Amino acid sequence: MNANSPVVSIITVCFNAEKTIEKTLESVCAQDYPNIEYIIIDGKSSDNTLNIVERYKSNIALIFSGKDEGIFDAMNKGIQKATGDYLWFIHADDQIFANNTLSLAMEGHNNEDFIYGKAMLVNESGEERGLEERKSHPEQSELSWKTMKNGMVICHQAMLVKRSLVPPYNLNYKLVGDLDWVIQILKKTDSVRDCGQYLCRFVEGGTSTQHRKASLKQRFNILKVHFGLFPTLWQHFIISLKALKRGSVK
Repeated sequence: MNANSPVVSIITVCFNAEKTIEKTLESVCAQDYPNIEYIIIDGKSSDNTLNIVERYKSNIALIFSGKDEGIFDAMNKGIQKATGDYLWFIHADDQIFANNTLSLAMEGHNNEDFIYGKAMLVNESGEERGLEERKSHPEQSELSWKTMKNGMVICHQAMLVKRSLVPPYNLNYKLVGDLDWVIQILKKTDSVRDCGQYLCRFVEGGTSTQHRKASLKQRFNILKVHFGLFPTLWQHFIISLKALKRGSVK
């Protein structure tokens, strides 16, 4: 195998996703990258999801369906079953940006621990805008676990992580467990690379957005664990001031 073409395990978790999963499947199966292990983790769907998945089974390494305790439990199952060098989560309702996205992301691969890029946000009307319009895209030279004091400044679907560094998600954080997960990974990371590409299309309005107050509480608790109480309080004070200046807090 070419050392510059490591195996990438793409994991899609889904539950009753018959309305959205086909665009996800199409975007993964259309990739021109040669070494993909595609894994579907289904939460025992009762709709047509698995029938749709079955149509793409020639491009799927593993289809698993069983009850779970939520999205992060399903993602942990994907981690356990993956065998690739890197993990990439692309869920039902997400899409890989273009057919050559993974090939472009892996150009110049140098065995980095953490590869990241940009995300294209899609609203309910189908309008697109880059996540960097809402959050500053972190520079490669500055990215570390401390960058996450501002929250998820990189979209979860816009990062490829070495499987050897990946911990299980903490199921106590049911809404924003990805923040704790990324911080844990970046603490162990020696090398990062910004591939400079849009990696995914991500539909706005997920679980954390729908449960905003509870999500913010979990986010605060995660940051308190990793950064300490007083630095976290100070950072939230700064964030609140900036929000007031933008007029987004009334």
